Amino acid sequence: MQILCPLIQLYILVLVARAISTWFPVRPGSGMGQVVGVLVTVTEPILGPARRIIPPLGMIDISFILVLIGLHILRGVICY
Repeated sequence: MQILCPLIQLYILVLVARAISTWFPVRPGSGMGQVVGVLVTVTEPILGPARRIIPPLGMIDISFILVLIGLHILRGVICY
């Protein structure tokens, strides 16, 4: 449990970083493009299946919000 709680918190931060990265245009191949590529690679195994289950509402990706809430609940159950 001592390693799981920080990993969940780190994953939450990576998810938030990915969400923020979508607000800015990034050129593929640039340094920032590589960072965004890593964020996508790390988060897509969770967000991809969630998106297939939960369709977006217009332009809002509800699956992201539900994954984030789910991770916060999991962290609350495991870590406290």
